[in-house]
Amino acid sequence: MRALTDTSQDKRRKARALYWMGWRVTHIAEHLDIPRTTVHEWKAADAWDKAKPVDRVEGTLEMRLCTLINKENKTGGDFKEIDLLGRQMANLARVHKYAETGKEGDLNPNIAARNAAPKRQPDRSNQLGGEEGLEKLKTAFIDSLFKYQLTWWQNSQERTRAILKSRQIGATWYFAREALIDALETGRNQIFLSASKAQAHIFRGYILAFVKEVLGIDLKGDPIVLPNGATLYFLGTNARTAQGYHGNFYFDEFFWTQSFDQLNKVASGMAMHKKWRKTYFSTPSSLQHQAYAFWSGNRINRKRSKADRIELDLSHDRLAGGFTGEDKIWRQIVTVLDAAAGGCELFDLDELRFEYSDQEWDNLLMCGFVDESFSVFPLSELMRCHVDSWEAWAHDFKPFAMRPFAYKRVWIGYDPSHTGDAAGLVVLAPPDKPGGKFRVLERMQFKGADFEGQADEIRKLTKKYHVEHITIDTTGLGTGVFQIVQKFFPGVRGLQFSMDVKTRLVLKAQSVIRAGRLEFDAGDLDLQRSFMAIKREMTASGRSVTYASGRSEEAGHADLAWACMNALDNEPLEAAAVGGVQQGSGVTLEIC
Repeated sequence: MRALTDTSQDKRRKARALYWMGWRVTHIAEHLDIPRTTVHEWKAADAWDKAKPVDRVEGTLEMRLCTLINKENKTGGDFKEIDLLGRQMANLARVHKYAETGKEGDLNPNIAARNAAPKRQPDRSNQLGGEEGLEKLKTAFIDSLFKYQLTWWQNSQERTRAILKSRQIGATWYFAREALIDALETGRNQIFLSASKAQAHIFRGYILAFVKEVLGIDLKGDPIVLPNGATLYFLGTNARTAQGYHGNFYFDEFFWTQSFDQLNKVASGMAMHKKWRKTYFSTPSSLQHQAYAFWSGNRINRKRSKADRIELDLSHDRLAGGFTGEDKIWRQIVTVLDAAAGGCELFDLDELRFEYSDQEWDNLLMCGFVDESFSVFPLSELMRCHVDSWEAWAHDFKPFAMRPFAYKRVWIGYDPSHTGDAAGLVVLAPPDKPGGKFRVLERMQFKGADFEGQADEIRKLTKKYHVEHITIDTTGLGTGVFQIVQKFFPGVRGLQFSMDVKTRLVLKAQSVIRAGRLEFDAGDLDLQRSFMAIKREMTASGRSVTYASGRSEEAGHADLAWACMNALDNEPLEAAAVGGVQQGSGVTLEIC
């Protein structure tokens, strides 16, 4: 009789579970081999239709749990399921208790334990918005500064600062930290302006790394909103229409920005209120750039009568320590020698003097301006190639993906190192249709004569991109790179540089640029400098013209520009006019 009752009760639970699963009464009766009227009686007696969702879940759990408990030979999986179902039954018990009392502590034991514990002040030592967190950041910031950076900090409350600087002295790194500290202390917004979104996000990367290093906090967002409400904006070329932003602004590499006057009007409008601060900093470009009038004071002189014009002393001796001129702008010049004297030990000055020509040394490291009137590729023309690549190419170029350009074809140009100076490599996306635009997707520079390592970097690019053409200058060390690349990319094309080859490459590049067919990220300053370094010179005989960069072929030869031109050479000079694109024959071509 006991067994019969147990069997009957078990079927009753199974019938109820099947009904809650959506089975019809007739099908349940057939499945369990019991009369249909019996199922109807159970349904009415136990009020199956009136059961709440939580009751239905609880009943199903109960049936399954009982089945497993009564099982004689249990597996490891059975015991795990029993444990899981037991915990779910406990959770349901809390739900029932909460339904009776309405106390959140009955639903969540952690809350109950927390409420029962004695009250204590939270640890704010590492919180970004707390005083202790700010003090940690500020201490780490001040302790990390070189002497010239400390001068920037001491003058951070100047209304307008303009700094002319050497390359690689930590300006972007410094101003990212300065802006963060100011935002946390004052609640002021901070706006970072750069030629492109990619360049502006260098600021963001420095800020994230600094906060993570000191406080262990991962900042999120673009823009970044701090606990006190201050917002950090990172703007590229879209800043031209960003009149709605207000705050301190930092204008990075302003001497390399297209349409500086227009962009500066927008930027100045962002900081029109007297509480905001404006900071301009950059390596020098050309005397013909619009920003030079701002730096020299001529922008103000244009608006004044002769009697009211100002005369600014822009010499290094006057500005090395920083000086506020008659136009109320605080200016400073920081050369690589100033940086070294200020405690920066990141440079080997003797090695740099060997690697760079006199002109490159003066422009890149000693804050000297270039007169682009002598350049084959003036900056005014190169700026027509500017795009904000993160926005303009977003539809098909994902720079952080495993395959940034998917399986679309690219061309690679390589210019070798000459007796120890830099080698250059450019990844070029050719036009999708004849006469279309080329895009510089990636560029690399290599130091020294490790041609095996450089060839290996090219090999990696063949895995990363769908490479259709590779063109290598086989002059000097380029021969070694060419021979290694030829083993894994038999169709590599070799160029033996001569006066005629150089002329062809320059004419092709000029044609492409003047036709508006070359695009690169506006933040690719090294590529622009490389093109600007190429000048027209007379040969030793004085009877012909050639193209060179720097004082000699041995010191500074515009490697990235020549690498780009090597890749462009895969398209015939007349391609834009006739609408044809050279596809290449897959054979090595030596041009003597």
